[in-house]
Amino acid sequence: MSAKHKIDLYALTWRLPIILWQLIFFVGPVLFMIAISFFVVKNYRMTEAFEFVNWQRMLTRGYFWDSYWYTVFIASLSAAIAMFLAFPAAWALAFRASENLRRWAVFLLIIPFFTSYLVRTFSWYVILAESGVLNAMLGYVGLGPYKMLNTHFGTIVGYLTLTLPLAVILQTVTMANIDKTLVEAARNLGCKPLATIWRVVLPLSKTGFVVTALFCFILAFGDFVAPFYLGGSQEPTLPILILDTTKSGQQWPRAAVVAIMMMLTLFAVAFTAIVLAYRKPKGAR
Repeated sequence: MSAKHKIDLYALTWRLPIILWQLIFFVGPVLFMIAISFFVVKNYRMTEAFEFVNWQRMLTRGYFWDSYWYTVFIASLSAAIAMFLAFPAAWALAFRASENLRRWAVFLLIIPFFTSYLVRTFSWYVILAESGVLNAMLGYVGLGPYKMLNTHFGTIVGYLTLTLPLAVILQTVTMANIDKTLVEAARNLGCKPLATIWRVVLPLSKTGFVVTALFCFILAFGDFVAPFYLGGSQEPTLPILILDTTKSGQQWPRAAVVAIMMMLTLFAVAFTAIVLAYRKPKGAR
């Protein structure tokens, strides 16, 4: 028993920094935010209380639910588009490129994360403006100019700036770990390329693909920069609603309600995605 206790103590010693980190920078702030949601604001100052007025105020307002469902929709749409656009590139890197080329491609995909996401987002102003690069190119073929800034399209472009490189990397890593002999066997049995992807590649990549889509959704769902600067806040997302709420009479408790609803949504989506990712097919042991 003493040896077992020593082993447990040794393991706990190495786990303790992670546990403390989570308690200080995650559990603590979440509990504090939950507590704040029950405070009340009087004369622009928060007062300790235990009232559900903030929850009732936010959850019974149409503008909150409009922002909520719009955020869920636009984040889901951007995640789906990122997955779709990333697949051809990831397929080529996983099955057609050499290992050396694949490593260089992954390295180049990581480089955008070395720069500020805000700077990358602002760079789209030059490209998407009515007098910008993209409209200038379309003008040469007699098209445009089109309004792309302050639209849903601009928001999607901003989200893809954040999520697409990550989607390509994760899909590449997922498909690169597939046993290539299974793909070759499907081809030898007369399976066409699209059927091979549908019947062999996608089932074997299910876990990685679901996790990739989850990451894309989480990043888009909580992003403030793209819908604010490229989307023009035409339809405010939940992060924008948090900013607007805090500016309206210092209503931090109501903003905390919005933030908690965002976290509950992300927990629900993440739990569902993980269950789907690791669920075994019927009949499998």
